[in-house]
Amino acid sequence: MHIAEGFLPPAHAVAWGVASAPFVVHGARSLVRDVREHPESTLLLGASGAFTFVLSALKLPSVTGSCSHPTGTGLGAILFRPPVMAVLGTITLLFQALLLAHGGLTTLGANVFSLAVVGPWAGYGVYRLLRRYGVPLMGAVFCGAFVADLSTYCVTSVQLALAFPDPGSGFLGALGKFGSIFAVTQIPLAVSEGLLTVLVMRLLVQSSKGELTRLGVLVTSAADGKRAESAGAVAR
Repeated sequence: MHIAEGFLPPAHAVAWGVASAPFVVHGARSLVRDVREHPESTLLLGASGAFTFVLSALKLPSVTGSCSHPTGTGLGAILFRPPVMAVLGTITLLFQALLLAHGGLTTLGANVFSLAVVGPWAGYGVYRLLRRYGVPLMGAVFCGAFVADLSTYCVTSVQLALAFPDPGSGFLGALGKFGSIFAVTQIPLAVSEGLLTVLVMRLLVQSSKGELTRLGVLVTSAADGKRAESAGAVAR
C-alpha cells in the first residue's frame, strides 16, 4: 500500500481518484450525520482515526514503489461502518502524504480506494457474516481486521499490475508477482493486526460498554440484536 508519489501513470491516478470520490463524499455525509445525532461518540471516533493513522504509518519496504504495513481500518469499520472509514482513511492518507512522505497526492485516489474503501468494506462484510452465524465477537473482530488488512494489499497488487503489466505474461503475470511479494510481509502483519484489534476491542468492552451497545457491537438482548441487524443492513 502507500503507492509512492508519481509512481502511477497519470491516467491511472486520475481513474482511481474518480473511483474513490463517491465513497468519500457518501462517507462525509454519514460522518456529519453520526456526529450530529450522537456527539458523545466523537471521542471514540477520534480514537478509531488515530488507530488507523498510527498503524498505517508503520511501514516495511516491500514491492518497488510501495510498502507493507498494518492498515488499522478494521476497527473503525466494525464500530462505525465502512462509509465513515472512507473519510477517516482519506484524512489519514492525506496527512501521511504531506507530513510523512508516505504515499503521495497524485496516488491519493489509488491509496484511498485500497485502504479506505475496499479494506473497510471487506473487513466489515466478513465481520457481519461471522456474527450472523454466531461466531463470538472477538473471533469475528480478528477475522474482520485480518481481511481488511489483506484485502487492501490485494487491491494494491491489482492497481500495480494494471499499471505495469508483465511484458511476457501481461496483467495476470504481474498480479502474481506483486501479490506473492506482498504476501511475504503482509500475511504476518495481517495476523498481528487482527490480534491487536482484538486487544483494543477487549479494552473498549471494559471501558465503553454502553457506547458499544448503542453501536450494535455488543448485543444484550434479542431486541438489541434486531436493531443491530437493521443498522448493519443500512450500513449508514
